[in-house]
Amino acid sequence: MTRADQYRPEFFEVPTPSYVIAKDLLTRNLEILKRVQDETGAKILLAQKCFSMYHFYPLIAEYLSGTTASGLYEARLGREEMGKENHIFSPAYRADEFPQIAELCDHIIFNSFEQWERFGPQAKAHGVSCGLRVNPECSTQEHAIYDPCAPGSRLGVRLANFQHDKLDGLDGLHFHTLCEQGADALDVTLKAVEMRFGVYLRKMKWINFGGGHHITRPGYDIERLKRCIRRMQDRYGLDVYVEPGEAVALNAGFLVTQVLDVQAENGIAILDTSAACHMPDVIEMPYRPPLLGSGEPDEKPYTYTLGGPTCLAGDIIGKYSFDAPLHSGDRLVFGDMAIYTMVKNNTFNGMPLPAIIASDVDGKWQIVRKFGYEDFKMRL
Repeated sequence: MTRADQYRPEFFEVPTPSYVIAKDLLTRNLEILKRVQDETGAKILLAQKCFSMYHFYPLIAEYLSGTTASGLYEARLGREEMGKENHIFSPAYRADEFPQIAELCDHIIFNSFEQWERFGPQAKAHGVSCGLRVNPECSTQEHAIYDPCAPGSRLGVRLANFQHDKLDGLDGLHFHTLCEQGADALDVTLKAVEMRFGVYLRKMKWINFGGGHHITRPGYDIERLKRCIRRMQDRYGLDVYVEPGEAVALNAGFLVTQVLDVQAENGIAILDTSAACHMPDVIEMPYRPPLLGSGEPDEKPYTYTLGGPTCLAGDIIGKYSFDAPLHSGDRLVFGDMAIYTMVKNNTFNGMPLPAIIASDVDGKWQIVRKFGYEDFKMRL
């Protein structure tokens, strides 16, 4: 069993439900990413849309080159809490927010030539390096909702709409087409980018590979990633940026929950955590989150459907099997709960938000943030 698969002492002590982020596991990911930076000269940025637990930003800053944002608030968070390179991409910028964005960010990436023409002069006046997102029209995944190259996508400029006479002042091109994928998908995508936009890359200073790279996942082909980076450096003389979110905190977080009720006759257990409220990707992706000590349905003697306490009939986490029957008060621990959890959770039904807890390898832990009634009320 790997360290991430083992029960940690804090799981038996923290209040439930709680997100527990393990510093040692986070550091392990950061060490891998820093090696890629050190061995290639590429710059790796934290994609805050996936993981924004700024308690750990000082730690992350020791390893990575900065942050990337999807809007004004994330840009401000990255500047205030990390203070290193601060990049941003948005499908469209608001005129009333853009002056602040131009002050906060080092790189601003535009989604269209219209946006570039409208806001580019403001950005350049602040000394910002500006780029354009392109759509290489190369789908390498099956989830249409997460595929920026799907037909009708609003993300990135296609070659047919590329206005080569409006490149003056642009320093780089950006693409983001991957979702939880390996270097093989990047390699395929990069060839499509070169085929469609290679002639324009020679006029640029940098290229941004976007996110979706599962660099810290076991089995990821890091050497292939390095070859992709070096190809852009050697062939076009470009600086290279990579913007992973999941890879930074992959398998570094847990959600500790408690069984509230067991409907033995139906094989159902109700927990004090909710798929809809506390781990929305279970419903959106959808996917079945890992649960420590459990098995696939019917793999172990006792199988249960685990559900949340909201009124939503579809608030179902998944079906799992166990070595022994579940009882009220039992603690269950879901894995890989750092990413797309805290940044996407909600208070539907007045559900309390889980506490946010930082822990270390020695089992010491601290509550970073605890939520109550006012946190629910203030959103309404």
